[in-house]
Amino acid sequence: MAANAPRVSSETLTEKNISANTTDSAADGTRRIVPFVTLRNKTGSDKASNFFGGERSDLRAGYCDISHLPLKILKPVAKVASFYVPEEIVKLDAVRLSPVEDIWSGIESTLNGLSPVLYTHGYFVSFERGCRRASLLQESLGLNGRLVLFSWPSDGVIVNYTRDESDLFWSVDPLHHTLLDMIDRFGKGKINLAAHSLGSRGVMLALIRLAQAKQGNKPLINQVVLVAPDIDAAIFEQYLPVIHPLARNITVYVSNKDSALAVSRQLHGYPRLGEAGAHLEGLTGVEIIDISDTPVRQPSGHVYHIYHKDVVNDLRQLLNENKPASQRRNLKQSGENLWRLQQGEAGK
Repeated sequence: MAANAPRVSSETLTEKNISANTTDSAADGTRRIVPFVTLRNKTGSDKASNFFGGERSDLRAGYCDISHLPLKILKPVAKVASFYVPEEIVKLDAVRLSPVEDIWSGIESTLNGLSPVLYTHGYFVSFERGCRRASLLQESLGLNGRLVLFSWPSDGVIVNYTRDESDLFWSVDPLHHTLLDMIDRFGKGKINLAAHSLGSRGVMLALIRLAQAKQGNKPLINQVVLVAPDIDAAIFEQYLPVIHPLARNITVYVSNKDSALAVSRQLHGYPRLGEAGAHLEGLTGVEIIDISDTPVRQPSGHVYHIYHKDVVNDLRQLLNENKPASQRRNLKQSGENLWRLQQGEAGK
């Protein structure tokens, strides 16, 4: 582990080298395994859904066992509906602890020349919800064996936004050391970062920390992907020259139909990075993907990386094929570094 890494819990951990892409049957469905690194407290509950809480704690790692049970009756509806209709029930069945080193070993054995993806969730996300969303993302993007969930101690309570902000800031240092650990393990320029909403703010701050110790001209990160980032756009612009050299490519997904970010703008008083608009014009060296031309698939218009097939297809090309925006399907360039996502066959 990298020097000065966050303290790992000293409790006895028994799980060893579980393959990160293992799947098996689960009551007529499929069981998926999602590796995780978390800073949450153990509650003492035997229920998987309550295994970790929303309090701060030492760094722990392990695996979420997630069952995907198909809802066959809803499949025909899901294909024609203009909004998101679930085609399966996704349930957290078990949580298994494992040494963080074994997590990296399991990932390393299944990469097949591709890059691992560290996914950081946003606000109002309990551990259980984070595991379920990570499993959906892992499956839809074809990231089995490559995705790791970084779960910071969000309360999972909608009225605790400011408390979540505090817990996110507290998590920046451990996130920074987790990035150092991954770079040491997988190599410079060999890891991808994907973050959603408030989690994007944590990733930005961890990258600023990373930039302070960077040596040489080689990028440390391959892809940095910020989806609906809940970041003050002007602050991001200030720090962009600092973090830009760290990554081969930085992609920001934005929308003018994101009601969650509209509320955040009202709360903070300034436009958010994940909102479409003129406040993005000063960002250079970043690929901005505006999804405003596509229909909203779920009420808030905020969790589109999970529920919007056109966004999912674009992310697949980005994270699996390293294609720049100019080479990806269904993107129409409307500015020097601005592309508008068009509805494709998958989203119709």
